[in-house]
Amino acid sequence: MGLLEGKKILVTGVLTDSSIAFHVARLAQEQGADVVLSSFGRALSITTRIAGRLPKPAPVIELDVTSEEHLAALPGKIKEHLPYLDGVVHSIGFAPEAALGGNFLNTEWQDVATAVHVSAYSLKSLTMACKPLFPESGASVVGLTFDATVAWPKYDWMGVAKAALESCSRYLARDLGADKVRSNLIAAGPIKTMAAKSIPGFSDFEDVWTARAPLAWDVSDPIPAAQGTVALLSDWFPMTTGEIVHVDGGVHAIGG
Repeated sequence: MGLLEGKKILVTGVLTDSSIAFHVARLAQEQGADVVLSSFGRALSITTRIAGRLPKPAPVIELDVTSEEHLAALPGKIKEHLPYLDGVVHSIGFAPEAALGGNFLNTEWQDVATAVHVSAYSLKSLTMACKPLFPESGASVVGLTFDATVAWPKYDWMGVAKAALESCSRYLARDLGADKVRSNLIAAGPIKTMAAKSIPGFSDFEDVWTARAPLAWDVSDPIPAAQGTVALLSDWFPMTTGEIVHVDGGVHAIGG
């Protein structure tokens, strides 16, 4: 019997088979879950193609988390494939180029607003859109972050957006606990994904982890972070909410 046997899970953010989200979907299926993916725009066809590499077929629904129309339609679209949702994976983040790369002091509000809306506010939007599908027994919402307690080289306003995401998760934990909805985050170490390619100076992160990780960290291996996500989706963390679980080789615990 798998860790997620019989669970119904929505996984956002699957773009390539090197992404954490892809391996969350794969492991969830292997652990007994039924999975629906979401994507939108030009990425929709890519996600649909990548979904074919999963162990079992997974439908892909269109969802732009910044669109009120898409969010309102989400429960109906999911019900075409699943009767309810036991879990939601938020693997969504974006910052305009002007908000990254050492331009922190010069970034305009419009670019900052985009980063915060897509990368942080969307956790609340997605959770509330899915809430009508959560059973009385509760549900688990798991997001992906990158440790926002420090300022990273060239991460700039995405770092601020991740800090907002982490705070948002805690407030969701506070306000949805009465409904048995858990909200937690995985703080993953750097992984060479499509998103990472958009971060100028990503190699700087690799250097930090090579020098400081107590456990040897492989930037090409998304599976440990995916395993942590699946664990939080399961019933093995029934009293854990508002938490940030670090899957980063231990770097968060080691000084410079």
